[in-house]
Amino acid sequence: MEIWPGQPYPLGATYDGVGTNFTLFSEAADLVELCLFPADGGEERRVRMTEVDGYVWHCFLPGIGPGQRYGYRVHGPYDPATGLRCNPAKLLLDPYAKAIDGQVRWGQEAYGYPLGGDDLARDDADSAAVMPRSVVTNPWFDWGDDRLLRTPWHQTVVYEAHVRGFTMRHPDIPEELRGTYAGMAHPAAIAHLTRLGVTAVELMPVHHFVHDHVLADRGLRNYWGYNSIGFLAPHSDYSAWGVDQVAAEFRYMVKTLHAAGIEVILDVVYNHTAEGNHLGPVLSLKGIDNRAYYRTSGYGRYYFDTTGTGNTLNMRHPHVLQLIIDSLRYWVTEMHVDGFRFDLAASLARQFHEVDNLSAFFDLIQIDPVLSQVKLIAEPWDLGEGGYQVGNFPTLWSEWNGKYRDTVRDYWRGADRTLADFAYRLTGSSDLYGPTGRRPYASLNFVTAHDGFTLTDLVSYNEKHNEANGEGNRDGHDDNRSWNSGAEGPTDDAAVVALRERRRRSLMATLLLSQGVPMICGGDEIGRTQGGNNNAYCQDNEISWLDWESADEEFLRFCAELIAFRREHPVFRRRRFFAGRPIFGTEMSDIAWIRPDGEEMTHDDWAVGFAKTLGVFLNGEELPDPGPRGQRVRDDSFLLLFNAHSEDVEFVLPGDPAGPARWRPGLDTALPAPAGPLGGAECETDADADLPGGARVAVAGHAMRVLRLIPAV
Repeated sequence: MEIWPGQPYPLGATYDGVGTNFTLFSEAADLVELCLFPADGGEERRVRMTEVDGYVWHCFLPGIGPGQRYGYRVHGPYDPATGLRCNPAKLLLDPYAKAIDGQVRWGQEAYGYPLGGDDLARDDADSAAVMPRSVVTNPWFDWGDDRLLRTPWHQTVVYEAHVRGFTMRHPDIPEELRGTYAGMAHPAAIAHLTRLGVTAVELMPVHHFVHDHVLADRGLRNYWGYNSIGFLAPHSDYSAWGVDQVAAEFRYMVKTLHAAGIEVILDVVYNHTAEGNHLGPVLSLKGIDNRAYYRTSGYGRYYFDTTGTGNTLNMRHPHVLQLIIDSLRYWVTEMHVDGFRFDLAASLARQFHEVDNLSAFFDLIQIDPVLSQVKLIAEPWDLGEGGYQVGNFPTLWSEWNGKYRDTVRDYWRGADRTLADFAYRLTGSSDLYGPTGRRPYASLNFVTAHDGFTLTDLVSYNEKHNEANGEGNRDGHDDNRSWNSGAEGPTDDAAVVALRERRRRSLMATLLLSQGVPMICGGDEIGRTQGGNNNAYCQDNEISWLDWESADEEFLRFCAELIAFRREHPVFRRRRFFAGRPIFGTEMSDIAWIRPDGEEMTHDDWAVGFAKTLGVFLNGEELPDPGPRGQRVRDDSFLLLFNAHSEDVEFVLPGDPAGPARWRPGLDTALPAPAGPLGGAECETDADADLPGGARVAVAGHAMRVLRLIPAV
């Protein structure tokens, strides 16, 4: 075989039409061998990489192209007690692989060190047999005129989806496409997303990941995918076209979603890998340069862990930062994704020990001309000391707002002392994001997500029911802030069922009418249940997959109309926080908080612990942001009335009973999805139902109402 020196950059395997350039960083290595495998099995061929520049080993192989399976064997010191784990008997994945073929076959060889003795020797053939292979990919794809959509944050509605779970049971998606990227791009999948009206899908992890040994022993699989081993490789199990075409299939999915006006945001896991702690398997980074890639402790033997998974990437090392930045750029420039949600993002900010928003990782994002221009969402916590960092990320970033989730759940289950917090969450969490000059879009609002109860289960269960996970129901959160509405789990009690439906509507309406960016958990809009399982990470089955045959069509229509209503009225998606003072040229404030008697809330009213009713007037007369061409933006004004009590409460509508302005009733979550617009904005025939200031309006228990101000002609 002809071997050329090649180039040290770019890292990974790069095909240029003539051959493939292979590169691998390892400061620990004394020698690196590139191992080549036929696609159909057969004998391994090894190439010694003799060229090394700046600890980057490289070579160019003419005639080697897309579809070539490969891996590495790294020669060097083996002393786990000091964090040195080079073992040439162990086949390793390329950290920069753009496709990965197969899954780990669990056994002693996967771990790459003796389980019962000190003998380092390994049978190389057995090691290769249990390992997946890196795959050279074809970089060319016909994108046409596709480009990033760049939907403004204030117009964004996010839909958290799982590629496999979203498509596995859809009756209109061909069986051979279910569970795949091609299935996600199928017209039936696109039709649902466009009918709902979301503007972005946030895909749960699609980086190639490993099914954990402990789950395999229980006959389960890692469904969620937070166990990455390839930061540039789409998970090959989600491919309908085969691993050789997995990159092209992923691009096809992105291109198809873009054509429908839907952005693609990836949930990415850069805080740890599937290699676990000091007893975990050796699959890639451990065997390449363990002390460079991971934060170690105990003289290098153990791992510093803020993720709960056994290891944490070493954010102090330039090659670790380079790997992450190169991966992010690849997904934007070569795969056309529109943004990222960073799992346990606080760990990425631990350059030394504490979470630091001035760390090198954030600096690199800030100055990068590509990454600084895409959507960046942090899960702003990890499991380490001081890891809960909601509100503390840099100005470019939006955050999963866990305080929004907790407060809205508490309010609608009737918890005491929630009014002030609820008001902050409803108006964009200015207490968290305003002091640092951030905007309402910094708050990515959610009531439910993949981790925890679904919306249906949130109103149907007091306790988690995770028995199917095989951990004695000990896993998952105990602090769910849920209420079963009077019966645990499924029931035929009509009153309980009606209350659950009302509470679902109230929670969804609150989410979609709050300032900030709403995120819907995939399947909530069709009534998905996990049977009370709040930690379905290992349930790659009907527990997690969306049940399209049992879809709640009425609730789906309700959600779609709410999203359309939000889209039509910019007063619900302001780009700046409310000021709480009169707007220019009027005597009316941009926002006013109302008691049930129609009077404005006082300071003492906010401190009443048992109070569970609240009204808020949103003035749309002149919004603080100019339109795209500098024009003034105006909208209707609305009154939102909330009642988390169990009994009905009457509100007195503000205003002069003799005045010309009137209130037109619209949304009422006590009622099923209406036939007309939720806000009554276009229903001129409803004029007879208009109410004057001073009129009394009943708001049912556990419900909210929306009324539109009809100004004098």
